[in-house]
Amino acid sequence: MKIHEYQAKGILNSQGISVPEGMVVDNTKAGQKAAQSMGFPLAVKAQIHAGGRGKAGAIRIVADMEELKKGLDDILGMAIKGLTVKKILIEKAVKIRKQFYLGIIADRARQSNVIIVSGEGGMDIEEIAKLYPEKIKRVSLKSPDKLEDENISGLMSFLGLAGEIRESFAKIVRGFFSAYIKADAQLAEINPLVLTEADQLIACDAKIIIDDNALFRHPELELFKEEAEDNELEKEAHRRNLAYVKISGDIGIIGNGAGLVMATMDEVKRAGGSPANFLDIGGGAKREVMQNALEIIYMDKEVRGIFINIFGGITRCDEVARGIIQVLEKTPSSLPIVLRLAGTQCEEGRRLLGNSNLITAEGMEEGANRIVSLVKSR
Repeated sequence: MKIHEYQAKGILNSQGISVPEGMVVDNTKAGQKAAQSMGFPLAVKAQIHAGGRGKAGAIRIVADMEELKKGLDDILGMAIKGLTVKKILIEKAVKIRKQFYLGIIADRARQSNVIIVSGEGGMDIEEIAKLYPEKIKRVSLKSPDKLEDENISGLMSFLGLAGEIRESFAKIVRGFFSAYIKADAQLAEINPLVLTEADQLIACDAKIIIDDNALFRHPELELFKEEAEDNELEKEAHRRNLAYVKISGDIGIIGNGAGLVMATMDEVKRAGGSPANFLDIGGGAKREVMQNALEIIYMDKEVRGIFINIFGGITRCDEVARGIIQVLEKTPSSLPIVLRLAGTQCEEGRRLLGNSNLITAEGMEEGANRIVSLVKSR
């Protein structure tokens, strides 16, 4: 479950991490009233469950009431990656001396929680990894719920922190890790963690993704779950009774069974690709389900290739093949499609698809490597 920046900052602040003074509004008049009490300059930030706010012009620094009004009028109602901005966080702008990145993620490949830091805060961490891999440090934790002093010391040495800042940073890392564990998070980020001109460390942006399966332990966090669903792809997929989640990426993923789909996404990531979605057609899927799934992937304009990974147990591969054929006949596409079929009636499924332009793979790893290679060559 994704939560908004202001909600994530509330969680961090409860663990002793400083955040800018701010207020959430849903109309221009309320925003102007908030500004009168806080004073300028202010940061005006769209609150949506999607990245790319800055590039879309949905994060602005405003110096006076006129700029504030224009910013609020421009951002409220703005559509970003299919989501409509309905809330805006207005907060005090800070004077920045240095920006850091601080993150924690559950890494399945390493089978541990991993803390990530960089002295290049404010940028997309994936961009930093591509352009400046030497400026990122990853520390795999030995214990799933314990942070060692040596871990923190290693992070501070890598960032070149000295003096009183070391003590402040250590306190933030401990509070950040505590917030991550207590919330049963899958990912948490502070980007940027700002060192101000007054030598204070402040979390100027925050992101937390909470494990849905742990929400029964957190009724207070479940209140953050928004009933309104603005993403049109997710809305249409759920109307068709598909388990679908849209994420940023360009490789469409279809599989049967949540575990297989997640493993497929991991394999695509390991191959250097970026999954565009989670889509589980479930066990025993009929041709209509497969047809609906492929049509949903086709609707995503960011998709540049598709990997279909089916292991037939109670799902029959020939039924999956018939669903694929119906979509290909109805809506031909130039997108490369890699298909891995294994299990019940897989030979019949492959025979039915013999005249199609699909590329087949014997295993998941081979399929992931092939679709990533095809997408990168386009």
